[in-house]
Amino acid sequence: MASALRPPRIPKPKGALPSHYYENFLEKKGPCDGDYKKFWAGLKGCTLYFYNSNRDSQHVEKLDLTALVKLTDDPPWGSSRDPGIHFSLVLRNQEIKFKVESLESREMWKGFILTVVELRIPSNLTLLPGHLYMMAEALAKEEARRALEVPSCFLKVSRLEAQLLLERYPECGNLLLRPSGDGTGGVSVTTRQTLDGSSVVRHYKVKHEGPKYVIDVEEPFSCDSLDAVVNYFVTRTKKSLVPFLPDEDYEKVLGYVEADNENGESVWVAREAPAPRGPGDAPALQPPLGHSAERPGTHMAPPVSSLGPRVTRTQKLPRPCPPGCGAGDRAGHTSSPVGLKLGLKTAVPRVGERKGGGFLEEALFA
Repeated sequence: MASALRPPRIPKPKGALPSHYYENFLEKKGPCDGDYKKFWAGLKGCTLYFYNSNRDSQHVEKLDLTALVKLTDDPPWGSSRDPGIHFSLVLRNQEIKFKVESLESREMWKGFILTVVELRIPSNLTLLPGHLYMMAEALAKEEARRALEVPSCFLKVSRLEAQLLLERYPECGNLLLRPSGDGTGGVSVTTRQTLDGSSVVRHYKVKHEGPKYVIDVEEPFSCDSLDAVVNYFVTRTKKSLVPFLPDEDYEKVLGYVEADNENGESVWVAREAPAPRGPGDAPALQPPLGHSAERPGTHMAPPVSSLGPRVTRTQKLPRPCPPGCGAGDRAGHTSSPVGLKLGLKTAVPRVGERKGGGFLEEALFA
């Protein structure tokens, strides 16, 4: 008797393997790890992804390289139990140690990491012509990617809000990009450093001329992208300026899940974050909701509700809109998540108004 016909077996679809600039095995040891753990690692953009095997499409860990401070070679251990080659990545808030099987592998990892972070091929490594060609290809891809990407340190905040952010969270960086206040479609750069115990805040104008961004300094410098603008300030100051990267690991506002008795659904409830006070500002009473009770001669920054939608853990924040985009391009963009999360709103003093023994300028334009 002939057997019944069976439908053909269709293989299960597999996730597409990610495309990396460079990938290879890499052993990693973090500050809290007891020993090295072996991963299949891949470099894409300024992020290092770690997988359990080279057949996985979903990473299990990732490491942001934008906070890279330096890359160092560790001396050989000289032990038969550990003949590996070691090197370390020193980041802004931690140090990660790596181990590879050969000197060539270490030079390759160092070369690709430095290429994408510094946007230049390092010249002090022992590399073959083929390796240099691979890094040149990775450099071209990374430059093209950054030309279309808004830097993480670009936030849709005002001049005064930028100063408050840099003052309140110095551990997150001291350089911030923001929209220009003159309505020309350009951007402004705000920096804050400490000199002899006193804060030094500076603002720089960046003009948007066609496809170029021109930094308006004594000798104007032209950049192809906003990321190149950030890189200019970082490299020209010998990395004393650090891009502002908000710490998203911890929430600033307490929230909880509450059941709705009417429809039985659960909702996320979170109160608004308290408004930070500027230096020398005294606590001020807030007017009741629905009323406008500005004090005479005092300008109030827009409330949190006017900066964008309310932020909760269940919402996914779209990227901020880059400067110069039209109304049709603003779909999917909103204000900076940092401004929303911190609930920035404060009184801007008038020109010449005395605060804390000095005079403050009115923060209106770049």
